[in-house]
Amino acid sequence: MGRRRKYEDIIKSEYVSISELVQITSVRYSTVKYYTEEGLLPFEQKEERLTRRYPRELASLRLKHIVALKEKGLSITEIKEHFKV
Repeated sequence: MGRRRKYEDIIKSEYVSISELVQITSVRYSTVKYYTEEGLLPFEQKEERLTRRYPRELASLRLKHIVALKEKGLSITEIKEHFKV
């Protein structure tokens, strides 16, 4: 298990882990994982078994947008169409 970064360091960094993205957005881990698997959140992964790295700013904004669309009653299929995934 890696060393946890301070919140101040997380919000300054270009890339974050899934747990750090959860921490800065307050969106549940399982929800972030689901949206990632549905292709709605951008990430980088150098090799198959390495940690996914999310571009902090883009992923945070995308998550806020997805949550807002879900609150309006859109389905995942409709949200994918919105983002053209």
